[in-house]
Amino acid sequence: MKLAYREYGQGQPLVILHGLFGQSDNWNTLAKQFAENGFHVFTLDLRNHGLSPHSDAWSYETMADDIKEFIEDHSLLNPILLGHSMGGKVLMFFENKYSGIANKIIIADISPRVYKPHHDEVLAALNSVDFSKIKTRKEAEAKLGEYIKDFGTKQFLLKNIYWKDAENNIMDWRFNLKVITSNYNNIGVEAPEFTSHTACLVIRGERSGYITEKDFPDFEKRFPNYSLKTIKEAGHWVHAEKPKEFFEVVLEFIK
Repeated sequence: MKLAYREYGQGQPLVILHGLFGQSDNWNTLAKQFAENGFHVFTLDLRNHGLSPHSDAWSYETMADDIKEFIEDHSLLNPILLGHSMGGKVLMFFENKYSGIANKIIIADISPRVYKPHHDEVLAALNSVDFSKIKTRKEAEAKLGEYIKDFGTKQFLLKNIYWKDAENNIMDWRFNLKVITSNYNNIGVEAPEFTSHTACLVIRGERSGYITEKDFPDFEKRFPNYSLKTIKEAGHWVHAEKPKEFFEVVLEFIK
């Protein structure tokens, strides 16, 4: 699949993958900072997200294949790959299948283990928004608010609304909600067992429960050369909550 992307700067390639319900422009600010420090940055829209095509096939395997295709299509040599949450697990599947392509890997706040379903409320909220009746962002926000109280989560999701047919006042979600809902269980699965000697940095938010000490052996098995950085007072959205600290930690690793 040919993925939509944004491109910044010149230098060694740095490919950035967003998480579930995200899109490439979530990374605009950090991408520009990396570009200013000598990197050729690509922020991708994963399949069924952002401006990339929709498909009924949606799994970590298919997303890993998309990344391989992107790297080949753009003739990227020794790319550095960075993924947050779902994007980080895509990189584990990528490294299992295509080891030796990435120069370095950065995994932000996701471990190889199984995650129990924990987006039920978000999926219910998104599926409750009936765009045949809801005609403004404010109405969509109010509907989401019946399920989701956290302001930041609501705003993050609302960024995905676009005018599907402006002439007839019809909005829609950019992501493929139908396929994400029906295939959601594919996203909690464990990463395959493999051993990669690619340099790997794992970043976790101190207040996030996505990576705990119990997960360290799972990283050690797959990435014997991995290093871990914990960003103080950050939750799961570590790059958005502490962008300065996140940038500095990544830059130190990739320079």
